[in-house]
Amino acid sequence: MPKLSVNVNKIALLRNARQGSVPSVVNAARLALNAGAAGITVHPRPDQRHIRHHDVGDIASLLAEPNFRAREFNIEGNPFLGEFLNHARKTRPDQCTLVPDDPNQSTSDHGWNIAENLDRLTPIVAELKSLGIRVSLFMDPDPDQIKLAPKTGADRIELYTESYAVAHTKGGEVLEREHEIFATAAACATDLGLGLNAGHDLNLDNLAQFITIPGVQEVSIGHALVADALEMGMDNAVKAYLDILS
Repeated sequence: MPKLSVNVNKIALLRNARQGSVPSVVNAARLALNAGAAGITVHPRPDQRHIRHHDVGDIASLLAEPNFRAREFNIEGNPFLGEFLNHARKTRPDQCTLVPDDPNQSTSDHGWNIAENLDRLTPIVAELKSLGIRVSLFMDPDPDQIKLAPKTGADRIELYTESYAVAHTKGGEVLEREHEIFATAAACATDLGLGLNAGHDLNLDNLAQFITIPGVQEVSIGHALVADALEMGMDNAVKAYLDILS
């Protein structure tokens, strides 16, 4: 069964619309964990538009509580920007997902070009692994790039799934072709000995079909799950995703 990591960035975005601490990012994460989520994801950006510096430490402290020590903390972001590496050094998350996002992007929209970034990524991956952190690279479903991932020393890749979500809304042959693209990419990663995560625009409509692709170990879901939680409540939303994953 693929694990569910709940991204709480959108909780932080709503909080930041006003001065204060409502809604609480930590309380939302606690609700998700109590509902059965396997972990929590944060994506701190340099401008702190949603996750702020203190949120990273606050979530780390939550996951250090006795009831949650078996759950995982995943920090994702661009390792060449802002405080990303300092967050990793201070909190020692279970996993860092390295994402090549630009500060001006509203959200992540592409995977790594490893051919162009191998020399920069390799020492960062080595440092993170020396701290006991599993490292995942955010990747497009491109086997030519995925084949280069082991050269960085990374443990896993996370397939960027927006194109799959778009194809799912169209259905038919469009979805069949996209499904095959992702299945081929997943098989490539597995053959290389890489673990396989996935995320971006996965939701209650498309998740069940996506996870028929063999090898998916973890999905990271934030925007859609938080939107569902506005209607269903966090507890019910997390359980709805877990029902699909099981």
